[in-house]
Amino acid sequence: MNTNANGVVAEGFEPVREAFVRNFATLGERGAAVAVYRDGRKVVDLWGGTRDVDGTAPWEQGTAQIVRSATKGVAAAVLLLLHQRGLLDLDAPVGAYWPQYKAAGKERTLVRELLAHRAGVPVLDRPLTPAEAADPDLGAAAVAAQAPAWEPGGDHGYHAQTYSWLTGELVRRVTGRPIGEWIADEIAAPLGADLWLGLPESLHARVGRVGQVDTPVPAGGLRTRPKRSVADAYADPASLTRRAFAAITPLPDENDPAYRAAALPASNGIATADGLARFYASLIGEVEGGVRLFTPETAALAGTEQSAGPDRVLVVTTRFGLGHMLHGGASPLLSPTSFGHPGRGGALGLADPGSGIAFGYVTNGFRTGVTADPRAQALLRAVRTAITSA
Repeated sequence: MNTNANGVVAEGFEPVREAFVRNFATLGERGAAVAVYRDGRKVVDLWGGTRDVDGTAPWEQGTAQIVRSATKGVAAAVLLLLHQRGLLDLDAPVGAYWPQYKAAGKERTLVRELLAHRAGVPVLDRPLTPAEAADPDLGAAAVAAQAPAWEPGGDHGYHAQTYSWLTGELVRRVTGRPIGEWIADEIAAPLGADLWLGLPESLHARVGRVGQVDTPVPAGGLRTRPKRSVADAYADPASLTRRAFAAITPLPDENDPAYRAAALPASNGIATADGLARFYASLIGEVEGGVRLFTPETAALAGTEQSAGPDRVLVVTTRFGLGHMLHGGASPLLSPTSFGHPGRGGALGLADPGSGIAFGYVTNGFRTGVTADPRAQALLRAVRTAITSA
């Protein structure tokens, strides 16, 4: 598919426009947007293709999409902001705020371990249906009762779905407010960012339809296949990998208005590329309009490694800070100073304090793969080229 890129790029960031157009021509992009801020000022704002993965209406400025696990980066920031405000002690037991969580051998789990995917509860013995998952009381009760798969604080493993109820309930216990409401009032509104957890009914028309798309075979080459160990883990119904992603069964319909209206901070945030990039820009500096969310100390904390090594769920080597993914082989970000979060099969948001860059990419076409979508990676390489050649 060939397309033209709508929008603007600042002088020196032309490589990002070229990479964005090339994604449609060579990587099968259907509809997407990318935004980049540098030192709080927007330098890239591009969109193109169709708003729906299976439609013909054009993507417009302000078209939003579900960003899957890129939502986890926003959820993690909420907990870090509560810590910054003196409302949450990262070294306190989770049970100090949420007494029911002490069940089944989890009484010593620390808040920082929960954030860094070390809590040991990536699976549920009884998966929740989509309707049950949308009920924060049921989700919280399920993870509170769940016995850990490993000693909390020991190994780490990606809490693909359960991160919703772990973070959401902790925010509710500390603030008395649902996490989606807190994000709307304390993050999106001050920033003027198009970013929602729990989409209001009045905004449904702004959000495109998403779907699974094939990864094109490179010209003259073979399709890249995952390592055998990774493929086996996803194929085995008894593996932590398969069970972690199946904590909600059957898989929700991501185009269902009821699902989009729910607040699942592990998986169903909705954003524009600009909303995602603007959010991350506010974590590392003041953005246009005069808002900064993180202090320098909290920004440094966000990029500090808490978990590293073989991931019990993703079956690759991963690195996490306090909820954000950090730069590494399985999840390449802009540089070693970056922190952010991908969404499975597509979206990516990140901040890079070293260069002052904040990046947001959203798409309506999801691919297989969890942490390193080739379209987002192509755009990151172009950003890297732009800032190193300036």
